[in-house]
Amino acid sequence: MNPTVLRRTQYVLVLLGMVISTMALVLVAGCHRNDAQIDRNMATVMADVVSADRLHAAVNFQTPDGDFHSPRLGLLYPTELTQGQRISVEYDATNPDLARPAGRSWTLAIIPALSIIVVGWLIVGAVMVLLAEINRRLNARRARSDGDKDEADQDETDQDGTTERSEPETSNA
Repeated sequence: MNPTVLRRTQYVLVLLGMVISTMALVLVAGCHRNDAQIDRNMATVMADVVSADRLHAAVNFQTPDGDFHSPRLGLLYPTELTQGQRISVEYDATNPDLARPAGRSWTLAIIPALSIIVVGWLIVGAVMVLLAEINRRLNARRARSDGDKDEADQDETDQDGTTERSEPETSNA
């Protein structure tokens, strides 16, 4: 592999690792921002869990003004919720679409974000090591084949008789 291509590929892989890390950090920052917004205008209400899975929970709740709301993107931090459950929900009174189960916060996003960063860099590192090993083996194979060609060229020249090898003279003294 051309050294320039290998180096550029490694730069792209490092850039990819940095993008993955940045995305994970932005995830945590976004959760912190949403929680800060909820905390500024917090209202609490009881809600019914309409549907729930590992990554999404839909709830219905009624605000004190009598309006029914179902956050269109679901709740923040929806883990461990089951359909039919009645839970306390904290929401932004100015934006009822921004809601979370009571007592949960942005700190729940730290471990998943760190996991994304670690796994991302492990994959980037493994690909970089794999590329370096492939490059090393290709270079070793090239060096061997170039050495074989040189020996073959030398043998052909010897068989034609055009080149004489001089044997070291030994003296019997």
